[in-house]
Order: sequence, then structure tokens, then C-alpha cells
Amino acid sequence: MESVLRPLTVIGGSVVVTLLAAWLLDLLLRRADARHSETPLWGLLRRCRLPFQVTLCTFLLRGSYRQARVLPDHPVGVGRALTLVLIAGTAWLLVRIAAAVVDSAYARYAAGALDPARVRRVRTQVALIQRAVTAAVAVVAVAAMLLTFPAMRAVGASMLASAGVLGIVAGIAAQSSLSNLFAGLQIAFGDTVRIGDTVVVDKEWGTVEEITLTFLVVRTWDERRITMPVSYFTSKPYENWSRGGAELTGTVFVHLDHSAPVALLREWLADLLKETPEWDGRAAGLVVTDTTPNTMQIRAMVTAKDADDLWTLRCLVRERMIAWLVEHHPYALPRVATSEATSPPRM
Repeated sequence: MESVLRPLTVIGGSVVVTLLAAWLLDLLLRRADARHSETPLWGLLRRCRLPFQVTLCTFLLRGSYRQARVLPDHPVGVGRALTLVLIAGTAWLLVRIAAAVVDSAYARYAAGALDPARVRRVRTQVALIQRAVTAAVAVVAVAAMLLTFPAMRAVGASMLASAGVLGIVAGIAAQSSLSNLFAGLQIAFGDTVRIGDTVVVDKEWGTVEEITLTFLVVRTWDERRITMPVSYFTSKPYENWSRGGAELTGTVFVHLDHSAPVALLREWLADLLKETPEWDGRAAGLVVTDTTPNTMQIRAMVTAKDADDLWTLRCLVRERMIAWLVEHHPYALPRVATSEATSPPRM
């Protein structure tokens, strides 16, 4: 009877102590979050409750499983299994704590920052730092797990001795992956492209939605996602419409007859933009940029606060201009000459 009650008592006691400790920790974090509303750190740390419970419970069992005689016929296996769980739980807890600290720092910076471009830059760096920390903790945790096996410790010396050769071979084999990894770090801290930037890649217009250490996701205007290696953005040219700021300048080209009233068109454009919320008021203009034997090319220049408003504004100006000309000046629209050609005089 004792062989059953003792393990159950130890396991149950460990679970109860873990639940009480997690409840007390959550209570303290909630009170700290209520007192310090200027930072979201304490509220974000509450997400560490589950990995904290796993780590604490495993730690308690790891220290008492021999005295409790849990599976007495397999003490080595039980101890190793608890050690593996303890390492995994500790790594999980460290990742959650690091994520909470980084997210808290970013939230406080974003709340007080006035430049949206800098906020996007910091957001990109934070995302890549979190992934780098997660990858580093995972590698260390896996290495620690492997070292718990005697066979792995026995070959450790030979592995270290051949680390130089293996490193060269691995570097050659993973050349593409390593180039993407360093390209991701270059993008994060070189400020060449950021999450939320409007870019044109391979003639596709879209917004940068996600940046990892190896790939980048661009969301197009029609909700498609284009996944590209980050090395593309360090080795090939591309358009970044929001590199220096979100404000953009756009143009609308229209071909009209030579008799079109250009001066009236300028006045009409100015009146239209005053009633259009997408126009940011920075600049506007209308000029004749080219001419052909049958038409002349009109260019309307407008500005907007971001790419979405600029696209809407350009379409609106083009649509309203054609409608206004059809209604008030139909003679200004392009025409195809159908009269007979005049014969040259006879010599």
C-alpha cells in the first residue's frame, strides 16, 4: 500500500504546490500591472504561467522522485525523462520571458514615437530579435538534452575535434540558408525594408506583412501573399515607396484632343481635390507633357499620405476627369479623323 501512496502523495503534493505558486505569481503580476499602467510588462509576463507551472512541477518531481520511489524499477529512465522535460520547460519559460520584455519595450516605444517609419523599423528589428533569441534558446536546449545521454558525452571530444571540418562542410552545404540569415539581419538593422512598407517586387505592388530570418512575405492589393527569400532584397533592385516616409506623389496620364481646355482642367482639378479626403494637400498640378499628331498627353500630379490613398485618388481623378469632359467638353476627347486625304498638287 505504501508503494502506491508514497508516489501519489509526492506527485499530488508537487502539483498542488505548483498550482498555488502559479496562482500567487499571477496575483502578484495582476497587482503590479494595475499599479504600473505605464508599462505592459507585468501583463505580458502573465503569459509565462503555463511554462512556469511545467518547469516548477518538473523541478519538484526531479528532486524527489527517488525518495518517492516513482517507478522504482526504472530510476534512470524516470530521471532522464524528467531532466528532458525540465530542460524543455526552462527553455520555453525563457523564450516567453524574453518575448514579454521585448514586446513591452516595443509597446512603450511605439506609444511615444511620432515617426511611423521609425516605428516600423523598430517593429521589424523586434520581430527578428525575437526569432533569433528563440532559435538560440532552442539550439542550446537541444544540445543540453543530447548531453544527458552518456553516448553523446562520449563522442563529444571527437565532435569538438572535427568541428572545424564540419563547420566548413556545413557552411558550403548551407550557403543559401546562411546568406538568407545574414540578409535578414542586414534588413533588420540596415533599415532597407520594414514591416508595413509599400514595395514593388517583380512588378507586383504590395505591403510587407512579415519578415523572418530567411524569408519575407509581401501582401498584394488583391490579398495574395508573395513569399520571397530575404536575400532578394539585398541583391536585386526593388521599389520601396515608403522608404523615406509614407507620403507619396502620383500621376494620372490622359490623352486628349488638341482643343482640350487645359486651363479649365487645372481649375477643375483644384476644386475636385479640395473636396477629396484622400488628397493630403501637399501638392497638385496639371501640365501638358507630350503631343502626337492626333492627341496631346495631360499629366495630373497629386499627393497622398500613403499608398492606399494615392491609388484611390488616382483612380478617382481619372474617372471624374473623363466624366467631366464627356458632360461639359466632349470635343476635348480623342477623335479619329475620317475625312478624305487631300491629294498633292500636280507638277
